Amino acid sequence: MTMFSAINNPREIRRQLGLNQNEFWSRVGVTQSGGSRYESGRNMPKPVRELVRLVHVEQIDLAKINREDMAVIGYLKDTHPDLFLSLRKAMKAGTVDQVQGEKA
Repeated sequence: MTMFSAINNPREIRRQLGLNQNEFWSRVGVTQSGGSRYESGRNMPKPVRELVRLVHVEQIDLAKINREDMAVIGYLKDTHPDLFLSLRKAMKAGTVDQVQGEKA
């Protein structure tokens, strides 16, 4: 899914996750009643759509990410793209978690 792509059925995403409306929508800063309107077909603003994608589709815990983390990621992508890609590949393969576990 690309950034700001349409989320056609947030209700289906919520149901697949087994969450009630309050649990689902509060994680992205939307009231239950606002989320109910989106689930009923009201157009979601792009920022809300992107938050739903990040939190519920990509399963990113926004409480664990801060501005400095994002700056480091941007710096790494811009200045060392080969390292960034190799780290991302290793993470997908599970080898980054194994290495981090060995250091602990």
